[in-house]
Amino acid sequence: MPNKIQLEHILFLDIETVPEKCSFDQLDDTTQELWAHKSQYQRKEEFTAEEYYDRAGIWAEFGKIICISVGYFTFQGKDRSFRLTTFHGEETTLLQEFKTLLNDHFNHTKNILCAHNGKEFDFPYIARRMIIHGISLPNKLDLFGKKPWEIPHIDTMELWKFGDYKHYTSLKLMAHVLGIPSPKEDIDGSMVKAIYYEKNDLKRIVTYCELDVLTTAQVYLRLRNEPLLKDDEVKKVAK
Repeated sequence: MPNKIQLEHILFLDIETVPEKCSFDQLDDTTQELWAHKSQYQRKEEFTAEEYYDRAGIWAEFGKIICISVGYFTFQGKDRSFRLTTFHGEETTLLQEFKTLLNDHFNHTKNILCAHNGKEFDFPYIARRMIIHGISLPNKLDLFGKKPWEIPHIDTMELWKFGDYKHYTSLKLMAHVLGIPSPKEDIDGSMVKAIYYEKNDLKRIVTYCELDVLTTAQVYLRLRNEPLLKDDEVKKVAK
């Protein structure tokens, strides 16, 4: 159960991704063909491969990570705080920086990674992009040979399923039904590509990503039946 894990041992995270290229016509012929084949089932006859390329960011083979936001609890006596920071910029660099964080501060057996839908998206996406860039996997993402109960990952969506594996609940919906105040987001996931490639506003995306990390932590607190974080307990720190 969630209450058995000490909060300071958990690293909460979220990633934002975009297609690896700004537009379909920037892909080489082989990649265009592979994208058409990969996306065929999802787009069916409704969209051409080019029209569907805006959604390429959800596949690690055709997308890239533009930021990884993380949050963690610290305690001083009875006082707690939740610290937020973000790795962003060139993908290879941010992945290396994130790996260093894991290796230096969250590499103990007691440490756990937590994300909403993380087991289906964030954790494997990060691992695949690391492999693509020739970065060896940190222990917390290397699942080879691990038994299910040895995998150091928490997924708030999985916790909410209670064994119902066909049930999907968005982070926004889960926060709403649990009475968690909605963060003042001015974008949603469908807007990230345009904001990144057309408006060149990575800072806005980072803010959105950090708010999702905070919301994930709040959801986890509610699942533990613990008090939500107050505004003065949330601290933004430089990486």
